[in-house]
Amino acid sequence: MTTPLGTPDRPVRIAIVGAGPAGFYAAEALLKNKAVTSMIDIFNHQPNPFGLVRDGVAPDHQSIKGVTRIYDGILANERVRYFGNVTLGTELYHADLKANYDQIIYAVGAQSDRRMGITGEDLVGSYPATAFVAWYNGHIDYSDRVFDLSHPRAVVIGNGNVAMDVTRILVRAVSELATTDMADHALAALRTSGVREVIVLGRRGPAQAAFTNAEIKEFGELPGVEVIIDADDLQLDPLSEASLAANKIAVKNMDTMRGFAARERTHAERRIVLRFFASPVEILGADGRVVGVKVERNALIADGRGGLKAQGTGEYDVIECGLVLRSVGYRSIPLEGVPFDEKAALIPNVAGRVTAGAGGVVIAGEYVVGWAKRGPSGVIGTNKPDSVATVASMVEDLAMLPDAGAPDAQVVVDLLAARGARPVSYSDWKRIDAVEQLRGGAQGRPRVKIISLAEMLAIVNS
Repeated sequence: MTTPLGTPDRPVRIAIVGAGPAGFYAAEALLKNKAVTSMIDIFNHQPNPFGLVRDGVAPDHQSIKGVTRIYDGILANERVRYFGNVTLGTELYHADLKANYDQIIYAVGAQSDRRMGITGEDLVGSYPATAFVAWYNGHIDYSDRVFDLSHPRAVVIGNGNVAMDVTRILVRAVSELATTDMADHALAALRTSGVREVIVLGRRGPAQAAFTNAEIKEFGELPGVEVIIDADDLQLDPLSEASLAANKIAVKNMDTMRGFAARERTHAERRIVLRFFASPVEILGADGRVVGVKVERNALIADGRGGLKAQGTGEYDVIECGLVLRSVGYRSIPLEGVPFDEKAALIPNVAGRVTAGAGGVVIAGEYVVGWAKRGPSGVIGTNKPDSVATVASMVEDLAMLPDAGAPDAQVVVDLLAARGARPVSYSDWKRIDAVEQLRGGAQGRPRVKIISLAEMLAIVNS
């Protein structure tokens, strides 16, 4: 007689690939489900857990990072094992997961950026904002990057929250950032930064901006920073005006920006210029380096679906600058052995169940959560209901899964050892975490991040 999956006598063994918010919320939902007993292994490319909460949230937004206390409690659960410094497709393969787990959850987020497809995008001085964010947050894969901050002007393309973050970091007083967990190499670079003006380009109008009101309001609270908006850009067309009725955030954004436009000029040392109806058509270079951006003025036209889209007017100007950061969206990347929809840049799925391509059949025992499931939208908390919904699909499917016998939990440990991997366990991470906090405490900071894998492993091996 076969023991049902998910019972104390035969727990369902689950692998979660990725240790960001979506993965933790999936683990939390599984652990809270009293009808199902699960044993969970979390695999993560980074030695440290927490994903974008550690490597993406701006260092001057420390309160947001408090959510890691919840994630930490999940890692401490006796039914959870953490394998940091393990990459799917390198130390561990899809076939290993299929052989050793009843169900697999892909919680890998959107690790890459969308490109603009314009000339000059790959010049030195032109980078995805994601790389800049990872650099100043101490992501170990980006700590050796170099960003030339010597030119007095930078251009940020896009007007979502990530664009707001990088803009703010470029002009904020370093004395304020020095009390955060910003990576030491970024603090050193910003101390000698020559950037005095950041121009933020949005291809549509202010009513279509993607940032939240908290982000835009923060610009007006930065000491020694002036915010400039052309009042003419804030004159809305009838369709944009009508769209505000269904978008409370856009209404607040417009109020905030109109307040900025009405302020007396202060001629502060640093400034942020918000430009709308502007699309970069070429990044200009000399000797292989960025020297400017050619911008086309846009007009808004109906898109045929009740919305508005930007259309070029043929009017151009050039912005001289030395740094361009593009923030025009994220995209997921393919995983070894896992179906991927190139067009949508997602793991194809139905209700979180992975399918063999868009519209394909469901693959038993494989699931997806977070940005890799739905696309790069929402904030950290948005991942919770998303993950809970996928877990509901997993629980529903348990009765249909074949039971070939309980997988041996030691097999994966031995497999990684045989391949020369050095997984970072939860107890290992706590040692690293303690050192970071100790170093931070000595400087009046939350932590001083360790940005080298070799140093992290030296700590856990000492």
